[in-house]
Amino acid sequence: MSSAFSTTTARNIFYGGALFSFLLFLALTFHTESALPQRDARALLEANPQVAVGKRVWEENNCIGCHTLLGEGAYFAPELGNVYKRRGPEFIKAWIKAQPTGTPGRRQMPQFNLTEEELDALVEFLRYASEIDTNGWPPNIEG
Repeated sequence: MSSAFSTTTARNIFYGGALFSFLLFLALTFHTESALPQRDARALLEANPQVAVGKRVWEENNCIGCHTLLGEGAYFAPELGNVYKRRGPEFIKAWIKAQPTGTPGRRQMPQFNLTEEELDALVEFLRYASEIDTNGWPPNIEG
């Protein structure tokens, strides 16, 4: 084998690649951290304390066990990241109250017996989720 590729050259390539990867990681981290405040609807979260209450209702009732929210969760029931824009607040509350519908051949959502305050807070949480800039995803309103 040629002596042009020595252990010193290999070591330099390794350290150079490691340094490049580390600097790239730092640059991407900085970019992400600077872009998030404009994309994650923090102003809505800070302006409306009901969003935090709605998130607690979401978590206590394990909604993510069946639904996805912005792509995270189970795929048993519909995506709810843009349900506020698709259906509106009154439809969401009426739908939750009407469960289970008893429609044959359809998956059924359980009745959680949420209070009006819990329903309002959950709707506010779903409104917050719909305001997050997802970079154009999903490509259409129906998900």
